[in-house]
Amino acid sequence: MQQLAPVKKIREILARSRRIAVVGLSPKPARPSNQVAAYLLQAGYEVIPVNPGHEQILGRTCYPDLLSVPGPIDLVDIFRRPEDVLPVVRAAIDKQVKAVWMQQGIINKEAAVLAEQAGITVIMDRCIMVDHQQFMG
Repeated sequence: MQQLAPVKKIREILARSRRIAVVGLSPKPARPSNQVAAYLLQAGYEVIPVNPGHEQILGRTCYPDLLSVPGPIDLVDIFRRPEDVLPVVRAAIDKQVKAVWMQQGIINKEAAVLAEQAGITVIMDRCIMVDHQQFMG
């Protein structure tokens, strides 16, 4: 397991992912999760909001949890405290996602190991928007 992902791995994830579930997406435009999700939408990704307290965010149907999202998910982008990541990763495993991305400042090694053992690519402690701008822009 690597905390600092190689550029090649990041590019592969960003290139192959189309449906991105954003767990912990806030409806507040000033919040980083909202800004990142809005950026991903503009970049052409299908963004699926996951937040139990809302019916819609960014004009899209919001789901209470990953297992409620219909259809496959390519990537789960996590905006949750590190201690809240493990249940999200377990749901990602059940959902058979291809990759899990823990945003900048979020590190949960136990969850990362669990995901990798299930064959899921893991990125930790990085901002998907910054990486997309740097490596895909």
